[in-house]
Amino acid sequence: MKLWKIILISLALYGCEKEGFAQEPQKELRAEVIVENPVFKVWYNEIYEQPMKLVYTSTNRVKNVDRGSMNFYTEKDVHTSDNADYYRNVWDKGHLAPAATYSDSYENLRQTFSFLNCALQDQYLNRGEWRLLEEQEREWDDESNLTVTVELVFDEGHEVLPTGGHIPTDMIKHIYFEKTGSWKCFEFENEKPTKGWEEHEVTHSH
Repeated sequence: MKLWKIILISLALYGCEKEGFAQEPQKELRAEVIVENPVFKVWYNEIYEQPMKLVYTSTNRVKNVDRGSMNFYTEKDVHTSDNADYYRNVWDKGHLAPAATYSDSYENLRQTFSFLNCALQDQYLNRGEWRLLEEQEREWDDESNLTVTVELVFDEGHEVLPTGGHIPTDMIKHIYFEKTGSWKCFEFENEKPTKGWEEHEVTHSH
C-alpha cells in the first residue's frame, strides 16, 4: 500500500512539473528578418545571429547626449546574438550605425545599442580603422548628407562560436554622398588591420 501511495505522489508531482514548466515550441529561425526604425534599416539573419546588411544616414547632427554606461539589449521578436557571444574573446560588439552619429537624442542613441545593430567585429578593427572611418564620415556629413550601407560577408567555412554566433569574414561599407551623387566603398577583412582606412577603399558595385 505504501509503495502504491509513493507511485501516485510521484505521478502527481511529475504532472505538476510538466504542467508548470512546459516550454513553448522553439520558433524556426529565419534567414532574413527586415526591421526598420528611425535610425536604421536592417536585414537580419537569425540563423547566423548577425545582421547581413544595414542602412543608415549620416547627417550633421548636434551632439546632445553621452552614451555613458549604455549597454546592448536584445529584441523580443528577433533572435539575435547576445552578451554570451562576446564573453572573454577577441570580438567586440561592433556598432554598424555608429553611436556617436546618433548622439543628438537619447532615443536615437539608445536605438543604436540594439543587438540588431551589432556585429561580431575584431576588437582591433572596431577600435582602429573602422572607428577612424566613422569619424571621417562625421566630417564628410558637414558638407553632404550620407547614406551608408554596411554589408557583412560570410565566406564558406567561416567561424561559428560555441554560443551560436557566426563570425563575418569581411565588412563592406558603401557611402553615398547625396550632394554630389557620388560613392565611396571600403572593404575590411574582419581581423586586425595592417593598413590605414584610406587604403581599404575599393571600386565596388553598389
